[in-house]
Amino acid sequence: MQRDYAKDKETIKSFLAEFYREEDDGKKNFVYARQLTKIAHREQIQLIVDMDDLISYRDEVAEAIQMNARRYVKLFSDAVFELLPSYKEREVMNKDTLDIFIEHRLMMQGRLHSPTDARDARNNIPMELVKRYDVYFKAPSTAKAVSIRDVKADQIGKLVTVRGIATRCTEVKPMMTVATYTCDRCGAETYQPVTSMSFKPAIDCPSEDCRVNKAGGRLYLQTRGSKFVKFQEIKIQEHSDQVPVGHIPRSLTVMCRGETTRCAQPGDHVIITGIFLPIQKTGFRAVVSGLLSETFLDAHRIACLNKSDDGELNNELTQEELDELAKDDFYTRIASSLAPEIYGHLDVKKALLLLLVGGVDRSPDGMKIRGNINICLMGDPGVAKSQLLGYID
Repeated sequence: MQRDYAKDKETIKSFLAEFYREEDDGKKNFVYARQLTKIAHREQIQLIVDMDDLISYRDEVAEAIQMNARRYVKLFSDAVFELLPSYKEREVMNKDTLDIFIEHRLMMQGRLHSPTDARDARNNIPMELVKRYDVYFKAPSTAKAVSIRDVKADQIGKLVTVRGIATRCTEVKPMMTVATYTCDRCGAETYQPVTSMSFKPAIDCPSEDCRVNKAGGRLYLQTRGSKFVKFQEIKIQEHSDQVPVGHIPRSLTVMCRGETTRCAQPGDHVIITGIFLPIQKTGFRAVVSGLLSETFLDAHRIACLNKSDDGELNNELTQEELDELAKDDFYTRIASSLAPEIYGHLDVKKALLLLLVGGVDRSPDGMKIRGNINICLMGDPGVAKSQLLGYID
């Protein structure tokens, strides 16, 4: 169904300005209006949108966001950009290099050009260079984290939540989002927003002066006026309990930008909410692969299971899971699920199950684990004693 994005944008602006939560004392907490005020005063650089709030405010918009998350990130960003001036109560005192750069360029443009002059769009300061915030979506509380192998092609562009273990994390590096160039002939500045992992630097000056005079000006990159964000790449792998018998664990690449960087380390068990997107192969790989694309997860929220509180983990059972627990043979079926590739030994498996659930809890670094299991298995060689112990280790 074709959606009216202009109407959705107005709905988003109303949501950000009007949504509130009832506190215990009866007061109204305007969650997003408070965030907008902090962003306007440079006290906060990220806007976290809770999907539960959107579901309670306008269910169809929340559903559209989960189906086409990338488009609505842009709509939210544009809506915040339009709302920020009304939430700015005072001038920002701590100005950085880009603030001074933009103010100087706007002042120079006002002196050299009249408002009626037709200028190339690439000579105008882009919104990406001015805005100092990022929009992130938090998955609804009813969403269950899925396995990596369950994230398939039909979920491209959607907001998904996956669970796994971080196996590799790169160093945090600067990633260019807006490239600023200066012409060596006319001195005009050109801006090039970068929306992909690679880009082709501009060479020829598009300004009106160079085109009229046919000066053939060349553009040179100006790093001081360009914008960079923090970037990190994470590889996550399936948990051992998510891998079918006889299969190898699958992995997924996660791209982290801005405040989602440095949220996980190798070995951390993580739940990541993000947008599942394709990326076109480049160079020789593109020639070989043809129409095939690689996929990655654009991270919006990363929760480490060994660092999060109980509310973040969302351990509530569904009604279907509660019905399974109520069945009479639940104890036997749970015991049979231990090392399913090993036939029989039901009594031994029941003993191992009782040891698993009866171990002493320990909580190092906030991660809840069981204590040491003490058991001695005696039997003939080759009856899977070590395999059974290794499965619950």
